[in-house]
Amino acid sequence: MDVKAFDKSKLPSRHTTEGPERAPHRSYYYAMGLTEEEIHRPLVGVATCWNEAAPCNISLSRQAQAAKEGVKAGGGTPREFTTITVTDGIAMGHQGMKSSLASREVIADSVELTMRGHCYDALVGIAGCDKTLPAMMMAMLRLNVPSVFMYGGSILPGRFRGRDVTVLDVFEAVGQHSAGQMADADLLELESCACPGAGSCGGQFTANTMACVSEAMGLALPGSAGAPAPYESRDAYAVQSGEQVMSLVARGLRPRDIVTRRALENAAVVIAASGGSTNSVLHLPAIAHEAGIEFDMLDVCEIFRKTPYVADLKPGGRFVAKDMFEAGGVPQLLRTLLDGGYLHGDCITVTGRTIAENLEDVSFRTDQEVIRPVSNPLSPTGGVVGLSGNLAPDGAVVKVAGMKTLTFRGPARVFDSEEDCFDAVVNRRYREGEVLIIRYEGPKGGPGMREMLSTTAALYGQEMGEKVALITDGRFSGATRGFCIGHASPEAAVGGPIALIENGDIVRIDAEAGSLDVELAEDELARRRANWTPRSTDYQSGTLWKYAQLVGSAAKGAVTHPGGKAETHCYADI
Repeated sequence: MDVKAFDKSKLPSRHTTEGPERAPHRSYYYAMGLTEEEIHRPLVGVATCWNEAAPCNISLSRQAQAAKEGVKAGGGTPREFTTITVTDGIAMGHQGMKSSLASREVIADSVELTMRGHCYDALVGIAGCDKTLPAMMMAMLRLNVPSVFMYGGSILPGRFRGRDVTVLDVFEAVGQHSAGQMADADLLELESCACPGAGSCGGQFTANTMACVSEAMGLALPGSAGAPAPYESRDAYAVQSGEQVMSLVARGLRPRDIVTRRALENAAVVIAASGGSTNSVLHLPAIAHEAGIEFDMLDVCEIFRKTPYVADLKPGGRFVAKDMFEAGGVPQLLRTLLDGGYLHGDCITVTGRTIAENLEDVSFRTDQEVIRPVSNPLSPTGGVVGLSGNLAPDGAVVKVAGMKTLTFRGPARVFDSEEDCFDAVVNRRYREGEVLIIRYEGPKGGPGMREMLSTTAALYGQEMGEKVALITDGRFSGATRGFCIGHASPEAAVGGPIALIENGDIVRIDAEAGSLDVELAEDELARRRANWTPRSTDYQSGTLWKYAQLVGSAAKGAVTHPGGKAETHCYADI
């Protein structure tokens, strides 16, 4: 693209590169090897979450170099920077998981601060781990400079004794091992081969769910979410992403032009249709919040209720992300949903074209089993269901993809931390038919709203996944399966009803009707509420203390600032 197409007088980087008074600023760019021409081009942040914390991130630096080539080809000057990751697979099952959801805010904040501090004009964001994807998209909406998101890609499946496996199989093997059904040597063999290289967890867990969202919402190039991380075709998508962001700069097309209420509804449809992660019910409201759009947990779940579940993906189904890519990827899923009338086809995307226009050359393939047509769904409603009732007046979520029974009634067994419940599960100190309650694990109460995959996978490994239910004000991994209900709101730490439950209270769950209740009279709940006192946590300083002071309800996305509605200026217009 002709560099003359860009008017620097209207771009943020004019504050750091133009005029005699910016000579000191330009001297820093000369120090980094830029030419005069490169300094006066638009400056584009190329942000990644590259690090050595997890396989999700280790291919991102390679893809960033390709994105930078695309930015240069499009007439811009790329400025690469990185941010943190807390990877859930390693943080799971101990105090480290308290850092996970809080990291979403730190990532979004750090991208914002880097962009603001250096007055970059546009953003290419490449992310690979669960919280990094929504965080990068949140930063794009917050800044509202022309932006393109790109997923770093999924891991290839591992092979264990002739079958494909993912990290979920390893978590569930811990339960099998504790039940005496797997030997030490077998567990070692499985853990050694389940994750063969770079990329995010291979099922329709949180990372792949949010990757699908990036395409459905229009922030990513069509097809870019599909190829596994090791595939060189990802580099071609990265180049195209860099080129496309420069086209967006020239056109003045910004994230808030793309991510409208209707685009968010498209994202919710794709999550439901793919049996996606319950974590998406936190992330979509948080993304909407950055743009000043009201779109809470119950809004998302209402769309889930009306959407057919058609993609047969793990953890509830048979296939992994690589299989979906080979079946046609997200465009294939979007095609059948558009044909069925479930998508808003007129939503604009980063291509400058609408969803419907992007899909003009895509036809539904009948030679694959991963994605069904909407006329023949796995179930008529989405893989994630919203619940509400006197136990969760502001809502809760359950992932029903692959479940046979959608109702449950039983006595409560109450735990005030995940560790206490996990210890009871591993040592079989619970009974079939019980409803396990894990509370004080919400955004404020944890603090940090931990995932419970270690506990839920151990239950499944003991073949008790649908013989007990589990309810928490914390979260579940996208890999969780079984009768597991999360995000119960209001949370225990603020006196929500989940804080008032006692051992033996009868809990009734109906995922078909969307209800979650404890069989107690309102006057009994009121009596207990009057006697309830808040608990303090062990986190009385540092980042997690600060997070607990700021974070809001899970029902609103667990956000930490007032959002786009409260803005008096937008960064893109400085």
